[in-house]
Amino acid sequence: MEQKAGAQIGKRAFIQSLAILFVLMMIAGILTQVVPAGRYTRLEVDGRETIDPASFQFTERPDYPVWRWFAAPIEVLGSESGLTVIVIIVVLFFAGGAFAVMDKTGTLRAFIGRIVRRYRDRKYTLLWMVSLAFMFLGATLGTFEEVVLLVPVMIALSYSLGWDALVGLGMSILATNMGFSAAISNPYTLGVAQQLAGLPLFSGAWLRVVIFAVVYLIFAAFLSAYARRIDKDPKASLVHGEDGAEREKYKRMDASFIEEDPKQNRAMNFFGVFLAFILLVMLAGPFVPVLSDYALPIVGVLFLIGGLGAGFLSGAGAKTVWRGLVEGLGGLAPSVPLILMAASIRYIIDSGGVTDTILHAAAEPFQQLGAFPAAIVVYALALGIEFFIASGSAKAFLMMPIVLPLADLIGVTRQTAVLAYIFGDGFSNLAYPTNPVLLISLGLTVVSYPKWIRWTAKLWLWVVLATIAFLGVAVAINFGPF
Repeated sequence: MEQKAGAQIGKRAFIQSLAILFVLMMIAGILTQVVPAGRYTRLEVDGRETIDPASFQFTERPDYPVWRWFAAPIEVLGSESGLTVIVIIVVLFFAGGAFAVMDKTGTLRAFIGRIVRRYRDRKYTLLWMVSLAFMFLGATLGTFEEVVLLVPVMIALSYSLGWDALVGLGMSILATNMGFSAAISNPYTLGVAQQLAGLPLFSGAWLRVVIFAVVYLIFAAFLSAYARRIDKDPKASLVHGEDGAEREKYKRMDASFIEEDPKQNRAMNFFGVFLAFILLVMLAGPFVPVLSDYALPIVGVLFLIGGLGAGFLSGAGAKTVWRGLVEGLGGLAPSVPLILMAASIRYIIDSGGVTDTILHAAAEPFQQLGAFPAAIVVYALALGIEFFIASGSAKAFLMMPIVLPLADLIGVTRQTAVLAYIFGDGFSNLAYPTNPVLLISLGLTVVSYPKWIRWTAKLWLWVVLATIAFLGVAVAINFGPF
């Protein structure tokens, strides 16, 4: 059966997330019946709404019947945040459709092929460049699931250079995950979270670029050290003796991957122009308030036009382009009810008048912890929720509306709270056995999940320590603008 293009949400993952979100909706509803209603006074500070920490008082419980708990995913579209929810869903479809087209027409594959052709005679330079390319795709464009289709090619490349399946997985799906987590402009996590936080889109990029560079250096050192051990002694491979058949299968690289395709070069150059415009919007957005308000929709439209144009120029044919777009949109369709249900949880507790009461109860112990430990708690919370809900966008709608006002109360900047969220959402993607992308990728190789964890454990440790240090820096410098 042919693999569909773009991000595809598996049936099992969808049902699991749906069930968990439904339970959380019911818990939110029950809270409206048992928690006293209360309210903080909202203030306008520098054009944005914030909370007066000393103003909390209990209020009369609003009339919020049980049947409305079930209607909340629809009602949320008519709420104050409804337009934000709709815009984000549309932009996710635009970006997802664009990547599905480039996936279907082979342009993503051609991009990696171009790097392989340029550096294939310098194997360690090739290892670093391919890893950097996949990290860049994850960090800037939010590529993740799409890379699964390139995993067999990268495994073939790894075997052809004398390494093993783990190196192939490392320089493809693991590198992409490193970039997705050290997000510079990832529209699926960073873009959604900053939009919900009211932050200028892609603001604070200077620190995230530094984080990206440090994470890349940690990752490159980890992957290179393992590859060099195999070069010195092939028996040092964790899958030595298990991958004989695989080595034979991938002995030669796919010729179509190595050969240059002039049409794909035109397609890549075309998308490169739109990528430059996207980067320009990102850079200018924080400094141009009018542009910042519309930056996410503009980025979404640029993605779609760039992806479609690249698809038509790739030589794959209009039928393949439209098929890729349909498959991409179809693959993202299940995310809509998940996003609406996640957004409805905050809507339910808002409608029941208990949001501020919960914030008031949570703020005191957090304030006693201090800003840095509180940021670590947000990180840990995202890591924990990731085990149950894989969708980064749905998780943002679930977490950010609660985390952001709490951050305001305890003195953590919203930008720091967003940073803690994207760390927690991303780095656990390829650690948990509940993530379908990991299971599919391992299924393409002889690597078992226990061996994967054994191999990556030291990397996760160094990455977690580095990101905790960066959260400390963010708290110390009041990473902002707010």
